[in-house]
Amino acid sequence: MIRLYLTLFVLGLAGSIAAGGYFYYKDTQERIATLQANNAQLEVAVQTAQESVDTLQKDMAKMSDLNNKLQKDLQKAEAYSDELKSKLSRLNLVVEALKDSKVLEGKMNGATAKLWRGFMSDTGNSNEYPIPSWLQPSSREGDKDGNQNREDSNTGSSETQTTSTE
Repeated sequence: MIRLYLTLFVLGLAGSIAAGGYFYYKDTQERIATLQANNAQLEVAVQTAQESVDTLQKDMAKMSDLNNKLQKDLQKAEAYSDELKSKLSRLNLVVEALKDSKVLEGKMNGATAKLWRGFMSDTGNSNEYPIPSWLQPSSREGDKDGNQNREDSNTGSSETQTTSTE
């Protein structure tokens, strides 16, 4: 009888070990499946992060190039500003206006028209607008600034012209 109990005990113990092994195997397989799924998600996340880093590096290089170009353009603009300041410091506009206001007005209108054309071409406007007749240089002798002795005396100003009736 002891043998019977001992045999039953051994069989029960073997059954318990087998059941424990089976549950351990099932639990291990579930963990392996979960870890594989997590690993796949991590690989996708790492790939996305790497693509983002690559894109950011490309954007930074592009921004650096654009910044350098802007810096060069700023330096050119500052040099032009200095040139204009120098020219204006050499001019005495009040004296010129008192001497010959029509000549000064023609110079100012011509410079303004030229400046606006430069602005339009810099902003992509490729339309060519004709120079107004009052800014057209005359072919007469002694017309050094392109505004003296104009055939059309209209200066484009808002002054009312009067004629004397004597």
